[in-house]
Amino acid sequence: MKIILPLAALGLLSTLFLISQSVDPTKAIPVVELDLEQRAQDQGATNAAFAGVTRGGDEIMLDAVSARPSQEDAQIIDATDVSAELLLVSGAVIDVSSETAKMNQARNTATMAGNVRVVTTTGYDVTTNQLNADFNVLYAESPGPIAGEGPPGTLTAGRMTLNSNEETGTAHLVFTNGVKLIYTGHISKE
Repeated sequence: MKIILPLAALGLLSTLFLISQSVDPTKAIPVVELDLEQRAQDQGATNAAFAGVTRGGDEIMLDAVSARPSQEDAQIIDATDVSAELLLVSGAVIDVSSETAKMNQARNTATMAGNVRVVTTTGYDVTTNQLNADFNVLYAESPGPIAGEGPPGTLTAGRMTLNSNEETGTAHLVFTNGVKLIYTGHISKE
């Protein structure tokens, strides 16, 4: 056994080297093509996160795949693939996502654009092209049309605003400018 087992192990190792593929030492190692100089000169962050609290106590958390200072104004941050979560004092949660956002640090505002989607725990799921938000107080508005679903049914409107009553802490979605609602609620048969 002292002789047979080491010889068997040696035989297995030698067959491993015979069966394995040969390596071409002249072949280059695959390298990811990155422009490191440009990357070092660019300011910005990937997987950026921002958080804050409004005067009324509502919590705001905003995440972006990338964020970098604007070329025109250093106070503005340009972000891509943005998602925000608003935890309201009332207990409701509002999730907002968009393709891009411009956040003004001096004014504590943001303009989200490109497939903006607003989903609330109260049952609303609406989309728009742009949403302007103020993070000092809970306030957001879509300057253009919105479309989506809500507890009463399918709705479209020319404008939507989200605001908070600082005294009661309750938030309200207000739809204006040509609201159309297709009621899909249940009718009682009594």
